Amino acid sequence: MSGMKTRAVLGLDIGGANLKAAFFHSDNAQCHSRPFALWHNPSGLADALSELSRSLPPADELAVTMTGELCDCFTTKREGVLHILDAVERIADSRPVRVWCCDGVFHDLAEARSARPLLVAASNWLALATWAGRLVSKGPGLLVDVGSTTTDVIPLLDGEPVPLGRSDPERLRTSELVYTGVRRTPVFALFPRDAATEWFATMLDVYLVLGEIAENPAVCDTADGRPATSEYAHARLARVFCDDLETASVHDLFIIADEARRRQIHHLVRALQRVSNTLPAAPASIVIAGSGEFLARAAVERAFPASTNHLLSLAESMGNTISTAACAFAVAVLTQERPRV
Repeated sequence: MSGMKTRAVLGLDIGGANLKAAFFHSDNAQCHSRPFALWHNPSGLADALSELSRSLPPADELAVTMTGELCDCFTTKREGVLHILDAVERIADSRPVRVWCCDGVFHDLAEARSARPLLVAASNWLALATWAGRLVSKGPGLLVDVGSTTTDVIPLLDGEPVPLGRSDPERLRTSELVYTGVRRTPVFALFPRDAATEWFATMLDVYLVLGEIAENPAVCDTADGRPATSEYAHARLARVFCDDLETASVHDLFIIADEARRRQIHHLVRALQRVSNTLPAAPASIVIAGSGEFLARAAVERAFPASTNHLLSLAESMGNTISTAACAFAVAVLTQERPRV
């Protein structure tokens, strides 16, 4: 980059339930995130992205990565990719747009649309792993990114991601993608034999009850549409076991929440160990990121107690907002570092 004027980049990570944006220019990094249920309002995506981008400084170009193409409002992932790219182009206002793909390369909009839509799909994890690899420059390592819905477990070796899978189906089979997170995962998924298989409560309620996620009465993106407070979380959790607050005690519900947490950690520990077994040695360094860093830390400490001295938290080193929007941040940084072809 010597002798070149650096460009201000807006990185966008467009998921099915959340939109994340990162502004990056030289040493100035700012990130914002907001909930957006894409499957409920696909036609509103461009307006939501425009509103989110206005919360950050103006940028010279845009970079995009995504997972929202999997939403069931789209007939196919190809349709979802094209819809999302159309929305990004609408807010770009003639600025260049670079699209990150699962081949580890940026492409322009025309190329991404015509030749590589399926490589655009579910590409955000690779952007983060490519950037985070520089934090594990020698030897084997892992990146563990726990979000509201899913967890990515990416093997790293000498600073490079070395995944067995590239697509979502491949990554599910290898445990590099684990469909569990700290907000949207239904509680009954952790109790397959002794709970009502209904969307009465999510892991957000578990962590509200346990005090690991702060109450926010303004948030009503919950199983029953009522506020994200401890009181309502207890009520939602009781329903998973066909109970209510008249007959279930706060103590009993705390025990249930703690058991749900234990089972989720166990689920992640198995994935961490399985992925680490693909490396030539145990991971010497582990990077954790995402809105669920607290869960990532608990799982890592359980799976690799000898590696905890080499645990690198993006929240601690770079701040919570960057950790939560880590994929958007990564794609913005990579765009500025890599000259346009």
